[in-house]
Amino acid sequence: MLLTVAHTPDADDAFMFYAMLNGKIPLEFELKNVVEDIETLNSKALNGIYDVTAISVHAYAFAADKYRILSTGASVGDGYGPVVVAREKMDPNRALIAIPGKLTTANLLLKIFCNARTLEMRFDEILNAVISGKVDAGLLIHEAQLSYENYGLKKILDLFELWNSIADLPLPLGINAIRKSLNVDLQRSFLRAMRTSVEYAMKNFEEALGYAEKFSRGLEREKLEKFVRMYVNSFTLEMPKSVERAIETLFDLAESKGLLKKPALDVLR
Repeated sequence: MLLTVAHTPDADDAFMFYAMLNGKIPLEFELKNVVEDIETLNSKALNGIYDVTAISVHAYAFAADKYRILSTGASVGDGYGPVVVAREKMDPNRALIAIPGKLTTANLLLKIFCNARTLEMRFDEILNAVISGKVDAGLLIHEAQLSYENYGLKKILDLFELWNSIADLPLPLGINAIRKSLNVDLQRSFLRAMRTSVEYAMKNFEEALGYAEKFSRGLEREKLEKFVRMYVNSFTLEMPKSVERAIETLFDLAESKGLLKKPALDVLR
């Protein structure tokens, strides 16, 4: 059976999938790999395009009829998360903020906690848009969270801090999801392979990091290692109940503000 598996062009996703995509572990299926930015994957998930796909937790609310959440492969912040940065300190509610996509979890958090005007653009264009003055501020995800200070930018909003002020839970940002229409045995086979792939990368860290470095967009090695360790951790290997509660809490908050209708969670374990 051939499965089309999509992930983002980011170091943490590449690290997770390294073993699976490079013949390091045995597989009970064939793979076709697709690499696309997160908002493209979010949009395609609404139509169930790929068998397995990385998506934002936010996007799952609109694709829950087509996908199950895999209990391995989540990106979860614990003490950190997306930030809004600007050239100088300002009120984020008065700023024009570049966002990496309407369906990103970062944007959902921004809408929950802030009333700013927003402008969509690719996640990897936001930093330069802020530096050049095209926008007042930018909502940063991925490795830009660790590099913005190199460009003299200042943090004006920390979305994890705001989340933590109302929820004593980790912050679920991204997940891997599998199409519900696939044979259940095949779903479980993929989940086992995903878990084995993450385990392999964590046990062979330098080897997997060398592969992930190709997706790091020039981030220095020390910060690359920090970034990967931030988002590939025990939450990634096996989603605990605390992360499920966090997803429920995030959807409750969003629903209370009229941003979405809370879906029933379907987590494959």
